[in-house]
Amino acid sequence: MKYLQLTSILLLTVALFSACQREDPQPFGAVPTEAQIEWQKMEMNMFCHFGPNTFTGEEWGNGGEDEDLFYPTELDCRQWVSVAKEAGMKGIIITAKHHDGFCLWPSHESDHTVRESRWQRGSGDVLRELSEACREGGLKFGVYVSPWDRNAPTYGTPEYNQTFARTLQEVLGDYGEVFEQWFDGANGEGPNGRRQEYDWTLFNSTVSSLQPQAVVFSDVGPGCRWIGNERGEAGRTCWSTLNPYGYEPGRGPGEKVLNEGIEGGSHWIPGEADVSIRPGWFYKESEHPKSVAELVDIYLKSVGRNALLLLNVPPDTRGLIAAEDSTRLVEFSTALKEMFGNDLSRGAKAKADSRWARKYDISKALDGDESTCWVAEHGRLNGVVTIELPEKRTFNLILLQEEIRLGQRVAEFTIEAEDAEGNWHEIAHETTIGYKRIVPVPVTESQRIRIRITRSLAEPTLKQVGLFFSGQWSVISDP
Repeated sequence: MKYLQLTSILLLTVALFSACQREDPQPFGAVPTEAQIEWQKMEMNMFCHFGPNTFTGEEWGNGGEDEDLFYPTELDCRQWVSVAKEAGMKGIIITAKHHDGFCLWPSHESDHTVRESRWQRGSGDVLRELSEACREGGLKFGVYVSPWDRNAPTYGTPEYNQTFARTLQEVLGDYGEVFEQWFDGANGEGPNGRRQEYDWTLFNSTVSSLQPQAVVFSDVGPGCRWIGNERGEAGRTCWSTLNPYGYEPGRGPGEKVLNEGIEGGSHWIPGEADVSIRPGWFYKESEHPKSVAELVDIYLKSVGRNALLLLNVPPDTRGLIAAEDSTRLVEFSTALKEMFGNDLSRGAKAKADSRWARKYDISKALDGDESTCWVAEHGRLNGVVTIELPEKRTFNLILLQEEIRLGQRVAEFTIEAEDAEGNWHEIAHETTIGYKRIVPVPVTESQRIRIRITRSLAEPTLKQVGLFFSGQWSVISDP
């Protein structure tokens, strides 16, 4: 009898333990760090290519430029910050040292710096001015430091790796908090015709020791990855996970892998989509910014496809953001506010065919609370979510977000709308969601929308569902 009682107690304990376990779903696969989550929530940042190339009109300098060429007559980094904030940017990344080796700060590791220029009689420091302006303006500060150096006499020798590490120590140790360290893998010839075998282990460890919260960009991270093109375009399938083993900056996987990521990849390395507002990366008077329609399209194909948008806006020879660029950015920001300022899902009710537990009900995807989400029933790898609006509404953009703290799970879904006769029609068929997915659909008038998650790597989650109408801005739905 005692044996039966003990068995019953054990079974009840196991049942209660299992129920408690289900109250909180566990993360699946690779998941982001808090720094990566905060980075992705920034959504859109400004890149500033600035240096001797600004004055020569070249994209890649040769390293032999006269330092006196660098002479911005009206440098005002607070103006950069003001423009970035008006555009909705959350941070600025500056080309502290491009491939020509010219340092925008008075580096002790080089004789090719602002110190040797006539600007401010050799006492200037662009990094100081920008980092202080960012802090004052409430923006985050990031740096691009190219390991390729066409000026350094030791480039192409083991000694140069130590020189570059000390260069990083200056940039990362003297200018306050850095939110992103931007590396590209460019590796051409130095002044002596030699190439460098980069010590990426040393470089990355230098960053992590001085700025442990910084997200490190390169072809393969480790913090975030290049999206594989300079059009600002992520793949329609875009996983935040990647298998980085066997690769390094400059020797990364092919464009398709960078563009789409790897389903179930071993590491969380989300995509960053870099593109310039002008045809080139450095300012040229003969070039002009992209149209608002082009920028909106880039936004939908970057932020709207689970990537962060890094939009290059190059300061001119005065050291200011050109008026036509700043005007275009304000127009772009206004367009986004018009498109996404009115969530047509307001007042909607939702139901799902399952839920993990009450606190993970589908209503959590409509409550506007970032700390809540819907999770499907334990063991379910699919789900159907129906959104019912208070009345028929017209939309052509559908926004979805997963709870990425639990990993990226959804691998395929369709969206359907109900017509006046009560028939359902498919209006989109897509794959990944991730941090944010904005799905362009044909202009649709409906009161009921259905999201069918047909394949998921673990129980699917939804953090937010939103409906929007692009208004005057034409949006082409993907076929």
